[in-house]
Amino acid sequence: MSQWREEKKIVLEAAKKMLAEGLVVGTGGNISLRLPPEGKRQLLAITPSAQYYDRLGADDIQIVDFRGQTVEGSMSPSIETTLHINIYRARKNINAVIHTHSVFASAVSVTGRGIPPIMNDQVALLGGEIRLAKHGLSGSPEQTSGVLAALEDRNGVLLPNHGAIGIGRTMRDAFTACELIEKTARIYLLALSAGTVEQLPANILEAAKASYAKLQKEE
Repeated sequence: MSQWREEKKIVLEAAKKMLAEGLVVGTGGNISLRLPPEGKRQLLAITPSAQYYDRLGADDIQIVDFRGQTVEGSMSPSIETTLHINIYRARKNINAVIHTHSVFASAVSVTGRGIPPIMNDQVALLGGEIRLAKHGLSGSPEQTSGVLAALEDRNGVLLPNHGAIGIGRTMRDAFTACELIEKTARIYLLALSAGTVEQLPANILEAAKASYAKLQKEE
């Protein structure tokens, strides 16, 4: 039995939930979890490439090192494995990464804009505006650099004409980030359709940012 059995289950359960909640269709999206290092070797568990989540078992979740080499598993890991690895390298406090193709977040990404700071919980839990990354092919260095530049110290980012990424200290935190991105995107599109979008006033924005900063330190 794999020594990472429980971690694989966490990834699998999140993948099945992502599908059940309509955050992806078919084999879209990907999920990973940072694992405890083995000496100097950094590891993650990640969903396999182009596989239907409802057909996966825990043994189908791939274990990969931070060089992108498979440590355990017989399937190809997600094509965006390198993106996950580089998020973990850039954000030492982050242990879970989820990439969704959720409808409202994707709709905003098609407009060519990000989401300004319009909601308290958006800022307090995601860190502020949800920026739109630059274009890059899935799994390419351009995709990775674009995501990291747009993400910075926040917990959510939009991928142009593609979807969204939510990250967190735990898988539950990352999943909540994805749900919050989708909720905020829906609110933003509804507000745009009404013709007016009011951003948070400066004092409320700063208070929400302070809450986010405090939460990051506590973690």
